[in-house]
Amino acid sequence: MTSTPSEPPRRPLTLRDVSEASGVSEMTVSRVLRNRGDVSERTREKVRAAAKELGYVPNKIAGALASQRVNLVAVIIPSMSNMVFPDVMTGITEVLDGSGLQPVIGITGYRPEKEEQVLYEMLSWRPSGVIIAGLEHTDASRAMMQNADIPVVEIMDVDGKPIDSMVGISHRRAGREMAKAIIKAGYENIGFLGTKMPLDHRARKRFEGFTEALAKAGLEIQDKEFYSGGSALAKGREMTQAILERSPELDFLYYSNDMIGAGGLLHCLSKGIDVPGQIGLAGFNGVELLQGLPVQLATMDAGRSEIGRKAAEIIIRRNTPDQDHTPERLEISPVIQFGETLKRRRK
Repeated sequence: MTSTPSEPPRRPLTLRDVSEASGVSEMTVSRVLRNRGDVSERTREKVRAAAKELGYVPNKIAGALASQRVNLVAVIIPSMSNMVFPDVMTGITEVLDGSGLQPVIGITGYRPEKEEQVLYEMLSWRPSGVIIAGLEHTDASRAMMQNADIPVVEIMDVDGKPIDSMVGISHRRAGREMAKAIIKAGYENIGFLGTKMPLDHRARKRFEGFTEALAKAGLEIQDKEFYSGGSALAKGREMTQAILERSPELDFLYYSNDMIGAGGLLHCLSKGIDVPGQIGLAGFNGVELLQGLPVQLATMDAGRSEIGRKAAEIIIRRNTPDQDHTPERLEISPVIQFGETLKRRRK
């Protein structure tokens, strides 16, 4: 685990900043942002554009509390349905329990515009911190977090430049290490199955690291099968059947997550395919579901609970007087779990 310092966050924005940027009075800015008063639509658009560009979020508790913050921690994640983020939330809540801080969850569905909306609403209540999944955000979301004057911890990923603190794994490294393990086991005709990745940046980075390591060994992905929507066992079975019918020469399938990987394993077992002798399989995340499978699927533990715990610890430290408030960058090392589907093939 590594930690390096960063620049401190800037001062919080005020109505005056928006007033100067939009060229109208502070009173007019206040009316527009509270949707009150008789203000022309042209002026409203000018004020809203300036506020969005600056990253200004109106303070709904202004004057109500001396600290200007509530004891809530905004936790913004893409999903609670794929068995990954519940583990992160468990780590967060375990650490925050007894601290006086309470997590409040916002779900984005992997949609940048939804993340922007959730951030806007949560920051308007002046929480004591933000824990948010990923490093990729819209310009407006970044501006809001940069100017919030509260600790922000981006989690799950360290392949990029954070706004403040970050805790996670290198997904490019995770992809490279899995590729090396597959190559070492003797597999050569490799297929990839996963979500369409323009919005799932972490899956995209794993794929990039994976293909990079294959290329160094003189190999390349032989076939790919993508899907959209949530991860599911049925989807994994369907995708696996499709890719093997199309490319029967494949001897290894790498899945972007464990759910579709588990579905792929069930398909192979139902068809009498020798795993791992005829074909090897590996997923990603190390979810508890795998322990109930008839054959243990190879995967990679991404340290989700630890990521949640470390992120919550940073939020607590940054809200504690006389503590070091320097932003932190923590990288967790992913660990391959070889299971029973990633073993040297019988020749």
